[in-house]
Amino acid sequence: MSTSANASILAIDLGTSAVKLAAITTRGRILGGEVEPHALDLLPDGGAEQDPEAWWSAIVRATRRMLDKGIVSANDIIGVNISSQWSGTVPVDEAGKPLRRALIWMDSRGERHVRRAAHGFMPVEGYGLAKLLAWVRLTGGAPTLSGKDPLGHILYLQSEHPDLYRATYKFLEPKDWLNFRLCGRMASSYDTITLHWVTDNRDLSRVRYDERLLKMTGLPREKLPDLVPPATVLGPLQPEAARSLGLSEKVQVVSGAPDILAAAVGSGAVRDHETHLCIGTSSWMSCHLPYKKTDVLHQMGTLPSALPGRYLLTNEQESAGICLSFLKDNILFGHEELGHESVDLFQVLEKEAERIPAGSDQLIFMPWLNGERSPVDDQRLRGGFFNQSLKTTRGHMVRAVLEGVAYNSRWLFTYVEKFVGRRLDPIRIIGGGARSKLWCQIQADVLDRRIQQVDEPVMANARGAAFQAAVALGHLTVDEIPSLVPIANTFEPNPRNRALYDELFSEFLNLYKQNKAIFARLNRVRST
Repeated sequence: MSTSANASILAIDLGTSAVKLAAITTRGRILGGEVEPHALDLLPDGGAEQDPEAWWSAIVRATRRMLDKGIVSANDIIGVNISSQWSGTVPVDEAGKPLRRALIWMDSRGERHVRRAAHGFMPVEGYGLAKLLAWVRLTGGAPTLSGKDPLGHILYLQSEHPDLYRATYKFLEPKDWLNFRLCGRMASSYDTITLHWVTDNRDLSRVRYDERLLKMTGLPREKLPDLVPPATVLGPLQPEAARSLGLSEKVQVVSGAPDILAAAVGSGAVRDHETHLCIGTSSWMSCHLPYKKTDVLHQMGTLPSALPGRYLLTNEQESAGICLSFLKDNILFGHEELGHESVDLFQVLEKEAERIPAGSDQLIFMPWLNGERSPVDDQRLRGGFFNQSLKTTRGHMVRAVLEGVAYNSRWLFTYVEKFVGRRLDPIRIIGGGARSKLWCQIQADVLDRRIQQVDEPVMANARGAAFQAAVALGHLTVDEIPSLVPIANTFEPNPRNRALYDELFSEFLNLYKQNKAIFARLNRVRST
């Protein structure tokens, strides 16, 4: 095993559309990486599923390819750590074999079951008052009524697939199932398990399952994994995994973190109140805080962080970068054009959007293509363009999407600043959307804040996983992290656009208020 300056972490970022894998030194230097796409199945009943074995196969292929290219020597890999899509459920048997495809964070089939579990005397926003108080006091939050948390997934399987439910030995988050494939241990970390809403998170040194919450939700303790602190070394690679990956059995597996929490570390914003915005498939705005607090009405709260003994403000907006991908793939271009891989269509679209004035000539895009979580929890919201005319061009539509996602960020940011009680400036930006200088500038203008574009923003999750592993293995301290994350560019708000974006943001909120009842009627669950 390496003892040199090249000692590296194999950082695995399991996203919704692909596995992004990188070799990163314990000081955060990205040596190189690989991307391996995988399929997402969206079902007409609100289901969203993926094949866990496809995740593992993608990881194996990408790792082997990276080693074959000489990006890193297998002898220099000292640890493996996973940043993963959060809020997913893999039912497994006693041998760890998946019993069905995984239900991922977009799956809403458990909605009615969560609503039934959350309902009670003196209802508040769909929650029984006593239940809501118990959740907030013990966990720091409450389950989303959309059914998209693991709690909703498990209750759905319990009620509608009872045979499979009875056959399930453990319900594992995606990261935790992959860790089982790596080291043979079924465990979840304090940070990952929180979205099951059955743990007492008040003492960050000893997060545990709470009997009252287990009884209240109907989740049995024996079907849930044992818990470990964040940044825990789970053990070495098991022989089969080491052979598949081409690595030594001495490589250590670290507990990993959900994508939101790993990104917070990889953004370099690890001091209290330092804020980052992620524009990926979904988006969020987050910062570490020194206290436990909850805003149930706007679906945000402080939960255990990927760093030991720390809280992180967490929230999520369902659709961000996926809005631009949807526009490109399903509206603007046909399959014949998409087949020309030599053309970067995102660059083509960005150039067209750059020619459109700020405000897109008052064309407004609503980005709620898959409902919303924060600052409103409403899975029946839907997206679309408003105020189109015969003068609307492709460039208008693209810029309106970039601005609509930014309006949504501002909507959330309004409540984030109220939550922390201070002005948050600057804001680091990460994720695939952060590669676009135009989008960064739009975010700066709409939010009226300095936006700091993190270097290699797409690698923030993987970098965060590498940093967490380096901390766990004793190669790095948390205090060193900010200085190891370069800022590529800083975008200052353009004061000439302030009044225009204030007006359009106001109309964006009016579109939500005036249309939410229509969305609820159009997208209600219909009996068959």
